[in-house]
Amino acid sequence: MTEVPSRGTLPKLIDVEEFFADPVFSGASISPDGTRIAYLAPKYGRTNVWVRGIDEEHEDAVCVTHDARRGIRTYYWTDDPRWLLYLQDTDGNEDWHLHRVDLDAPGEPALDLTPLAPGSRVFAAEPMKSVPGSVLVWMNRRPMFIDLFRIDVATGETTPHVEQPELGDNMLVGRDGEVAFHSVLADDGTYEFHAVDPGTGEKRFLRRMGGPEYPLGVPLQVVTPDGKGLLVGAYQDSDDLRLVRIDRETGEETVVAAVEGSSLCTIGLADPRLPPTLFISRRTGEVIAARFVGDRPGIEVLDPHFAEVYAELEKLSDGVLHTVSSDESERRWVASFIRDREPKATWFYDHGTGESRLLSSPHLDPAGLAPMKAVRFPARDGLPLHAFLTLPVGVEPEGLPLVLLVHGGPWHHDSWAYNPTVQFLANRGYAVLQVNFRGSSGYGKRHITSAIGEFAGKMHDDLIDAADWAVAQGYADPARIGISGGSYGGYAALVGVTVTPDRFAAAVDYVGISDLANFMRTLPPFTRPAMANSWYRYVGDPEDPAQEADMLARSPITMVDRIRTPLLVAQGANDVRVVQEESDNIVEPLRARGVPVEYLVADDEGHGFENPENQIRLHRAIEQHLAEHLGGRRDTAPQA
Repeated sequence: MTEVPSRGTLPKLIDVEEFFADPVFSGASISPDGTRIAYLAPKYGRTNVWVRGIDEEHEDAVCVTHDARRGIRTYYWTDDPRWLLYLQDTDGNEDWHLHRVDLDAPGEPALDLTPLAPGSRVFAAEPMKSVPGSVLVWMNRRPMFIDLFRIDVATGETTPHVEQPELGDNMLVGRDGEVAFHSVLADDGTYEFHAVDPGTGEKRFLRRMGGPEYPLGVPLQVVTPDGKGLLVGAYQDSDDLRLVRIDRETGEETVVAAVEGSSLCTIGLADPRLPPTLFISRRTGEVIAARFVGDRPGIEVLDPHFAEVYAELEKLSDGVLHTVSSDESERRWVASFIRDREPKATWFYDHGTGESRLLSSPHLDPAGLAPMKAVRFPARDGLPLHAFLTLPVGVEPEGLPLVLLVHGGPWHHDSWAYNPTVQFLANRGYAVLQVNFRGSSGYGKRHITSAIGEFAGKMHDDLIDAADWAVAQGYADPARIGISGGSYGGYAALVGVTVTPDRFAAAVDYVGISDLANFMRTLPPFTRPAMANSWYRYVGDPEDPAQEADMLARSPITMVDRIRTPLLVAQGANDVRVVQEESDNIVEPLRARGVPVEYLVADDEGHGFENPENQIRLHRAIEQHLAEHLGGRRDTAPQA
């Protein structure tokens, strides 16, 4: 176990580049035949996909993609050892295309398998077991409909497979590509599930579920490999989200995995780089484990064979399992682990021989980084709040400058993990508090639905209560508290300096919402059918005059004249979620009034900065901004 430096011994300032340069090894997985490992590493100044034999080192690896414009983050093995697939957009516009790489000729340019019109994108891809050499791809060639297509990987031939019949409908297929279930969002905001007869296509109603407790839709909706069941995240009679199987014939629900007092962790459903909710067997397609929320995430193992494997994997790290992949035989495994004071470590493990070896090592010394501690306290109305506190090492934890770091979503949550921004701030001498305010996922039905109608209301009160708790505990200096966040977190930062203009000494708004009505109007059109239980239910309908007036009253843009807190704003020019207008409309009136505001716009980014030079630029600006207004440490060395 790594020791934490004693109080009074300040750790060295770690260069911004050390935190935010692209990692030299990440996203590893093993090939279906168990002979190769693919992973992400820098080349051409960007993250690209590399492939090497399981016994080889990076020096022996081949870089099989050649993107010098934007890093690649998501790739897929296929069932043919010749082909590898990856997703890529253009400068953060989220118009994802699926590209094919020829591993027999890795120097050749990749082929775009999905030449879509602007505004359309690939959402996901997976092998089609019943048709070798094919993948099933979800994309919206019809701009408002996410349809399913079959693509022959070798030829690129694309065939419509399943079209969604109506807006809000979803035809659910199994491993063989056959439609097994149909879900539809009803007018009242509930979800109706139907069994689909594979021969006739006839639908048979099974059951109705939920509403606002499922703001992002009923989670998972995964057809079991036999086609006879549907796996969903459901609350049932509990406040906690469980993994539940709905029987295709009877509609009966069976609990597959549940943890009393904890909910399924769903943050990975929107981003494959985040921890997955379910671990799926490559061999059988069955769920072998599920992730639950906690002070540290918990893994519930569901498969006897994986239980044996998992027992050995646990010996490799005292962290929490992040991702795991195996070959088709489930003998050879590649697993990565989450810890709070180091980036993910990745291991190779052979269950046949018991051999294991570390594939990646942390590039930063964990001894100089700060532990993340789970804390709890009540909101002013008694709602339990869960948070994570990170205190800088080497100083007494008293009267510190504090950064309230607010997550996005808001239907998302912070968890125990290595976070480069958190560690960067702690290294600069700040206490960092991340609170899972009401509306955050992962803490039960009551917690999430308590946010209905509470944007700029009780959701903001929770953040203020968190800061007050840190002051009352003696950790934070009340005169040196900053607020920072991205997306919804950026909105929260703007609310902080408008609704409570005297509470914060500095603020950072990163791709944040300033006008709730304009934000909803400018979202991509295909997102709107899915917003019934999220933005429309929790915030309002901008086309209803009374609701629009309430939304504007909760929007920082209508309170911009209250801002006097020094503000840093960062925005991607190609952001399709929170358009640049949302930031421009805050910056321009502040500059006209002479209020201190620094504005960073990245022309090659979207909803969040991906390219390392932009991350480094952003965090250098944050470092200087917070040092000036909160008094933390800063690197004064000349920048290259």
